[in-house]
Amino acid sequence: MPALTVVGVLLGGALAGCGGPTAPAPTVPAPASPTAPAPAAASSAAPKKPPTMAPGPAGRTPVFERRPTGGGAAEKDAAEKVVALTFDADMTADQGARAKAGERFDNPELIALLRRLKVPSTVFMTGRWAEEYPAQAKGIGTDDLFEVANHSYSHYAFTADCYGLPVVAKDAMTRDVERAFSTFRQAGVRNVVPYFRFPGGCYDDAALRALGPANVTAVQWDVVSGDAFATDAGAVARQVLDGVRPGSLVVMHCTRSAAPVTGEAISRIVPELRRRGYRFVKVSELMEG
Repeated sequence: MPALTVVGVLLGGALAGCGGPTAPAPTVPAPASPTAPAPAAASSAAPKKPPTMAPGPAGRTPVFERRPTGGGAAEKDAAEKVVALTFDADMTADQGARAKAGERFDNPELIALLRRLKVPSTVFMTGRWAEEYPAQAKGIGTDDLFEVANHSYSHYAFTADCYGLPVVAKDAMTRDVERAFSTFRQAGVRNVVPYFRFPGGCYDDAALRALGPANVTAVQWDVVSGDAFATDAGAVARQVLDGVRPGSLVVMHCTRSAAPVTGEAISRIVPELRRRGYRFVKVSELMEG
């Protein structure tokens, strides 16, 4: 777990920036003659810019964990029942041989289930995952039901002693994040948001300082699903359902080999939360407050 916890604003800040491709403004042809009618105005508005948090002191990357609900019990009771389900598409840079041998780091059945259930979701994708599964990355990243956020290129840790992951050097952290954004562009991922999730959820003050130039908002969570390496879908579902509150942000995984029961858990979680009156949103909407 993180060595340093920052709720809402890290001492007055939170992660901000944009790494996705920017669509060029449409060009409107000039009328053929001075008397020709002017072309019709564009029918669709410009894409809405995803909300971000301002940098913290000394440019530290800001951290978002859940939508604040206010201080009093009455305010919490009246808070809008929204919840963001997020899915980490993990693949570490050195796992190529395992993928070639047949290990599956993707979960297309889970993505198909989210589509059938019409659940807006945020997928935190590693660049290495997008390289391994470019067609799936593009499919997710061009579907308006989803938004794609950055989970680093390498899935190496940004602190020491993070679940045995190799560690990114401090002076390479920004490059690792930018490399992931570049990989998304190469795969044709369109719906990219300027959010970043630390591999393993591990970060400290030094990592927040080092990552400042990446101009992203770090996104953590307040509900741990426990789906990683789980074999009991019912237990995963119960843990999520017991933890969700208005404004919650849930962390789950989109990797068959490491989280084989996530889809089954989702098939229980989604109907029950809807029965309780919850609406599912992407992180970008949750962050709007």
